[in-house]
Amino acid sequence: MRGEPSCPKCGGRVRAPGLFADTWQCDAHGTVHPVQPVIPPSVEALEVVVHRTHVPVWMPWPLPVGWLFTGVACAGDDRSGGRATAVACSGPGPLGGMGELILVAEELGVGLGARYAGIDGPDPGPYMSVEKPPQAKVLAAGRPTPLWHVSATPDRAVFAGEALGMWLWAVVWPEQSGLLMYDELVLTDLRDAGAEVELVPCGALSPRLLEP
Repeated sequence: MRGEPSCPKCGGRVRAPGLFADTWQCDAHGTVHPVQPVIPPSVEALEVVVHRTHVPVWMPWPLPVGWLFTGVACAGDDRSGGRATAVACSGPGPLGGMGELILVAEELGVGLGARYAGIDGPDPGPYMSVEKPPQAKVLAAGRPTPLWHVSATPDRAVFAGEALGMWLWAVVWPEQSGLLMYDELVLTDLRDAGAEVELVPCGALSPRLLEP
């Protein structure tokens, strides 16, 4: 992802709008909203995404004890604005060791969340058993939000649901750190956080954000 825009679904190279197409194009996936190059985590990087996006920028706030903000990614361009965001946080896992969490908000069909989940996308619907009770709940922008377990690769725990009219994905590594999602995390849309964004503690860039 670093250096040039990439496909949200596969991470491959994309072609900018030009003579033959007025949209960004991936050879494998056709028209896409390109993921912009990821830069090291900072309050400034977060503010850039917050100000350009049309979708929520979810972060657990307050962060769990010992956790840090470790990166942000955004899919979309200057013309369309952000159509998907991914916020990474890292810290002590519930069962020891380090845990990593990526929260994705996206419009239908973008495919960034499915990529982090390690599944064929673009949306979680086929991998969720919504006829069963939700396995986790978060408080997103003050609203109780059910999340269902998503059948994904065994090295991570994946949950998905809907918040503010967009898909909300929570992808946690390693799988056992998925216990974090049973604590009813409070998620804030950083577009509404105002000056509090400046208080976010930053860590080193999560490699998961670059190569899930």
